[in-house]
Amino acid sequence: MTSLDKPTEDTQADDARAVTEAALFEAFGGVRGMVETVLPGLLFVTIFTINKDLHWAAIAALAVSLALVVVRLVMRDTVKHAFSGVFGVAFGVVFAMMTGNAKDFYLPGMLYTLGLALAYIITTLCGVPLIGLILGPVFKENLSWRTRNPGRKKAYAKASWAWGLILLAKCAVLFPLYWWANTAQLGWVLVALKIPPFLLAVWLTWVFLAKAPAPIDVFAEMEAEEQAEKDRKAALAEERAEQGEVAGRHRREA
Repeated sequence: MTSLDKPTEDTQADDARAVTEAALFEAFGGVRGMVETVLPGLLFVTIFTINKDLHWAAIAALAVSLALVVVRLVMRDTVKHAFSGVFGVAFGVVFAMMTGNAKDFYLPGMLYTLGLALAYIITTLCGVPLIGLILGPVFKENLSWRTRNPGRKKAYAKASWAWGLILLAKCAVLFPLYWWANTAQLGWVLVALKIPPFLLAVWLTWVFLAKAPAPIDVFAEMEAEEQAEKDRKAALAEERAEQGEVAGRHRREA
């Protein structure tokens, strides 16, 4: 390796890391997405801790979730993370209102976390790690990593294992608290566990993908194939036109 090769490799590595960071930021919503995830639950547990009123706490949590969606709509920003928050809060509100138990506000989200943990693990065991299905379109590689990029598939498998085990560990803390702790205690622990496990999983995903081979841009490949087909047809048409001109010239000479 010459002295000129090193900066080039470093630059490529930096570019790969930057692309990975941008993709993870887009996929998981970044700082704003985390705020939208935490705020409704934080508001619910705060109000319930103060006045023990399930109705006011539930209404406030649902109202702030809807407000976050409206803000995104006004700013013409993507609403997928805010909408997911609204649905999660709405299910929690309905469940708690039906049972009359304030702790049940958290139960749908806890069951979703458990289901997601199992999905990460099961899909990885089946050879189609969930994190690859999520991030493949973001990286413009779709499912090319399954058969054409084994190093990247391995990185997705490691990341999916990380997500699955971290979420299972989170469930191992929350479900016993659901049975043994009161609503306020469960709520504050749940709020405290919203961000740190998430950040750990995202960081591990970044570590695994930053060391993996670059994604195969299947969209660029399709565009290149389409352009090549257009060029082939244009060349064929031009060749036929030249042959026609030659044939016409021969007829005139005859």
